[in-house]
Amino acid sequence: MSSHRPPAADTAQPPAPEPAPSGAAPDGTPKPAVHPVDESRPLGRIVLFGIQHVLVMAATPISAIFLMSATLRLDPGLTVDLLSAAFVLSGVGSLIQSLGPWKFGPRLPFVMLPGGAPLILFLAIAEQHGLRTATGAVVLTAAFSFVVLPLFSRLLKFFPALVIGTMIVIVGVNLMKVGAVLVTGRPGEPGFADTTNLALGMATIGFTVVFYLVFTGVLRQLAVMLGLVAGTVTAGLLGRFDLGGVAEGGLISLPQAMPFGSPQFSLVAALPLMLYSLASMAEATGQTVINAEAVGKRIDPRTDVPRTVRGDALTSLFGGFFGLPLMVTSGENIGIVRVTGVRSRFVTAAAGVVLVVIGFLTPVTRAISVVPSAVVGGTAMVVFGVITVLGVQMLGRSDLDGHTSTFVCAVALALGLLPILVPGVYGGFPPNVRILLESGVAVGAFVAAVLNVLFHHVRPRFGARPTTPRAGGDR
Repeated sequence: MSSHRPPAADTAQPPAPEPAPSGAAPDGTPKPAVHPVDESRPLGRIVLFGIQHVLVMAATPISAIFLMSATLRLDPGLTVDLLSAAFVLSGVGSLIQSLGPWKFGPRLPFVMLPGGAPLILFLAIAEQHGLRTATGAVVLTAAFSFVVLPLFSRLLKFFPALVIGTMIVIVGVNLMKVGAVLVTGRPGEPGFADTTNLALGMATIGFTVVFYLVFTGVLRQLAVMLGLVAGTVTAGLLGRFDLGGVAEGGLISLPQAMPFGSPQFSLVAALPLMLYSLASMAEATGQTVINAEAVGKRIDPRTDVPRTVRGDALTSLFGGFFGLPLMVTSGENIGIVRVTGVRSRFVTAAAGVVLVVIGFLTPVTRAISVVPSAVVGGTAMVVFGVITVLGVQMLGRSDLDGHTSTFVCAVALALGLLPILVPGVYGGFPPNVRILLESGVAVGAFVAAVLNVLFHHVRPRFGARPTTPRAGGDR
């Protein structure tokens, strides 16, 4: 594995290595070299680089809370409270993963975010069983992660790139559909397919494309956020953006604990999230290894990956009591690390502090909360489209040239996408069964994992590649 390369290989890892500080201790003995990941920098530069990370990833918690608010029809005050909690918990999680207290966090430049597949599962549970049960499911899943972590290494073989890639494609398609609903509205409801909202959504996507086309380097990394800002300005020019209530509610506010009431616990309702958490652990493995490679630091996955998973679980445990979905580590910041060459984990720790401060500043969270949903939807479609592409890329590394892998992927996609493409298809089933079947992500991951075991473990000869050339029609 690349994380176990000899020390000389570190110099070949992008970005170019930073010079390690040298010198001698007061007694004349040489000081040990400090790896760039652990290197401290002047406070002003650390904060500046940290703000840059925040600007790149801020669209994700904004999109997540807007999706929650629009889907569950939450009132504006509750939306502001949830947005505040999302920023604070993202900051706390980033601090845990970057600083690595005790056995939590791998001490790598990580940031944490809500959203993705856990958000969709959270929304499905909330719509079926209520918000209190959904928050209880988050708490149960976080506790479940701690329980199964010692067995996790034995389960990894059941979640290869074929399974995870299929799951991520389903996640991306589902999220793009939800983001599109923010732009168009729900079919059959007043204002559906409003032309102004459609124009705002398309304009936001267009701005993002233009910024990504004309900019390079760090500004290109900020194209999504700049597109969101440009779309908001356009909405203001069209009279769809009102800042009148931004100054209300004082300057400082604390996120509200248990905003939906005390959590209710149901193992059946939490099962889709628990199933996803196993795949999330496999994803955390890849995130940790890739992050370590990006900064040129050798790690031991057997000890560092569990630290990442513990950080995820601890942050999610707190987040559940503040009404949030599962919190996960993000790979968005790794691109900035590669572009800037700044590998210090204290930069993402500074980003965590900035996120916490933003969460406590009422005017900032209120200003963010009044961004038109059509603008956020346009941004979300781009961000979640990238998730779909990442799933496709992962599938590209899964030997899809072999008939068996293609068959496994096809069946999992068919069953996983069915409830997404045809809503209500399982409406005649009992509620407890329906919540499992209507979770396309959970169904797709489960089917892919089971078929992978059957074809590649129980009957490995089914997965053997042919030794003779095949005609084009054989595919």
